Amino acid sequence: MTISPGTNFDDPRFHDDGRTPARRMRDGDYYVADDELSALTRRAVRLLSLYEQAHPSDPDIARYLLSQVLGQVGENVDIRPPLRVDYGYNITIGDGSWVNFGLTALDVAPIVIGADVLIGPNCSLYTAIHPTEPGPRRAKWESSAPITLEDNVWLGGSVVVCPGVTIGENSIIGAGAVVTRSIPPNSVAVGNPARVIKALDPSVPRAIEAASVGVISRGETGERA
Repeated sequence: MTISPGTNFDDPRFHDDGRTPARRMRDGDYYVADDELSALTRRAVRLLSLYEQAHPSDPDIARYLLSQVLGQVGENVDIRPPLRVDYGYNITIGDGSWVNFGLTALDVAPIVIGADVLIGPNCSLYTAIHPTEPGPRRAKWESSAPITLEDNVWLGGSVVVCPGVTIGENSIIGAGAVVTRSIPPNSVAVGNPARVIKALDPSVPRAIEAASVGVISRGETGERA
């Protein structure tokens, strides 16, 4: 059976109530992107193309361009291009945060990145939600739920964070994880779907675990002490 475009099964979530698509998007309801929203996306793409060119050689211009795209950029923030966004203005990033190459942040809903956050290469933050019903999905309805990365979060490379997720302060997400539910503070989570495998106690001093990485002890070389 073929379902024609626009079929909404009389579900009120997909009824036109007189609000603009941009307003419905801000309200967190289902909407269909129109020319206004498409123009905002094109603006972000153009500015981020210029940002990518300026980043290696002119940090002042690069920061200015980034500030024109994102809603708020803290001090000492570095985002290595390419950066891909839907709109940009729904993203805030706190002081001292650092983002490696290839972040995709679909900011249909707000994305809040705290201070001193580390984001590895090729990570994805997805706020967009598409309906499971085939008719509304074919008719291009979508909605969203916000994402929050609290202060001092570390995402390993290629982590995917799904709509509505909050990752608590100091938590670490292992490379390649898919985070479908919120993670409490001071946790280590890995896997698909991500699950907490370890609790961190920030009050307990720890030696720097990476201090001796790559160092071969004399015993391992066969030398005599």
